[in-house]
Amino acid sequence: MDLIQLELVSSLEKIFPEAGPKATMDSVILSALQGETISFQVACFYDGKENKYVQIKVSSPISRYIRLREVILVPSSFPCYKETDDGYLRKTPGMYPDILRDRKNNRMKLVAGQWRSLWVDVETTREIHSGRYPVTLEFTSEDGKESNKISTELNMIGEELPPLHIKNTRWFHADCLADYYHVPVFSEEHFQIIENFIETAAKRDINMILVPQFTPPLDTAVGGERTTLQLIDIHVNNGNYEFDFTNLKRFIQICLTKGIQYLEMSHLFTQWGARSAPKIMATVDGVYQRIFGWDTTSNGPAYETFLSCYLPQLTGQLKLLGVDKITYFHISDEPHLEHLETYQHAASLVKPYLEGFQIIDAMSNVQFYELGLTQQPICAIDAIEPFLDKQVPMLWGYYCCDQKITVSNCFMSMKSSRARVYGLQTYLFDLTGFLHWAFNFYNTQFSIDHINPYEVTDAGDSFPSGDAFVVYPGKDFKPEESLRLMVLYEAMTDLRALKLLESLSSKEYVKDIIEREAGYRITFKKYPLSSSFYINLRNKINQEIENTRTF
Repeated sequence: MDLIQLELVSSLEKIFPEAGPKATMDSVILSALQGETISFQVACFYDGKENKYVQIKVSSPISRYIRLREVILVPSSFPCYKETDDGYLRKTPGMYPDILRDRKNNRMKLVAGQWRSLWVDVETTREIHSGRYPVTLEFTSEDGKESNKISTELNMIGEELPPLHIKNTRWFHADCLADYYHVPVFSEEHFQIIENFIETAAKRDINMILVPQFTPPLDTAVGGERTTLQLIDIHVNNGNYEFDFTNLKRFIQICLTKGIQYLEMSHLFTQWGARSAPKIMATVDGVYQRIFGWDTTSNGPAYETFLSCYLPQLTGQLKLLGVDKITYFHISDEPHLEHLETYQHAASLVKPYLEGFQIIDAMSNVQFYELGLTQQPICAIDAIEPFLDKQVPMLWGYYCCDQKITVSNCFMSMKSSRARVYGLQTYLFDLTGFLHWAFNFYNTQFSIDHINPYEVTDAGDSFPSGDAFVVYPGKDFKPEESLRLMVLYEAMTDLRALKLLESLSSKEYVKDIIEREAGYRITFKKYPLSSSFYINLRNKINQEIENTRTF
């Protein structure tokens, strides 16, 4: 028996060191549309006595489009809540596969007696014409004594994947980047880091970015503060406000240059009820100080006066920059029914100044929509049925740590299929957008302490591992992606492929294919957990696109 054992597995498997793959892809041919990244894995088991490095050689006519990354294990002391369901792989603390790390010269270390995984991306372009392309990967120990190879095939469809048609945001926490890399906020180094991370977000179909006009009042302890992150420089002289938008313009320009299509201004009031103003800093008669915060009531005259001065100038700048039609505003995150009065008052303060702009907020009580407080509600997907029943147009979905039972999510302990299904659900229910609260949140809950995400993956035993971030702060100011980010990207490419087939046929035709493959009508709480379902369905959709174009 070969000492190096190889198994071909899909991108939806998670390879644990002691268990190995549960599902292989022996007979599956991968398929892709032009302009997407298609991924799979090679699970590796080394049966030797000592750890060994192997050299990996790629043989394929499309080898220059292939990227190899090792799947790195990370610690999780809090993988899930006590209450779980069948959509979890494990429920115990331990080491979980998550980081995708480039290896120099395609060199990878195998640990004797353990499984490891190689992540393989084929980054397709228009230059790869339609046809079938073999891909062979050969693993050879550096001493040349052990070797093994494995092969698959990519069916390239000669049709370009269309752009994502929904808004897709995972909140961008630029303060966490400054804290982790120990650079001053909005220094040249910080802006370079921001640019690198936004570039990665855009590459993975995150097309909307949270713009920190003021320090975002998100996950901050009542009475506490996060690192100041305020793009607007404010001067107060003799009671008069002056605003400098230089950093805001630079941040927006980075977003546009890197391919971001939509902007969302950070919340104008505090989380969970809009009871206070966000933390706002200013230079008052020459002294830099906090002028608003938790101690500023949202219905007081001081903040109302400030908004009356600030918002007209802000919206004027957005119009001058030509981004007013792609800019969205937030009032307060996750208000509940007991906050209805304060939220309604906060909305009444800002709406006169935001005419022509759209307001979006995460809220799961349909009464907020019925009262006209928002035209685009963002609803938790485990509470979305009342919104669907009322056929709310421009409806978004979101999930966070609370969506732990039945519905889609992306904890490390969950099956990857549970994250990928969201593309299908978005298509089937015609959602306008998706929101998640954390692209890169590297704090503990309520931002009391900073963390190293390579060591702490659960925000200090607060959120199940994987909820707080999908990228890691790598070397050279550049992010390292997680396998979860790649699966979430695949969910969006599924959505894009479904829309393409719909444009060539009809919505009912596409929905019928999905239902036939699943064997039932998919909902937000009922969907396949089998990895093979998503691979086979996507291949079916791609084949339908190819057949329709050929016909």
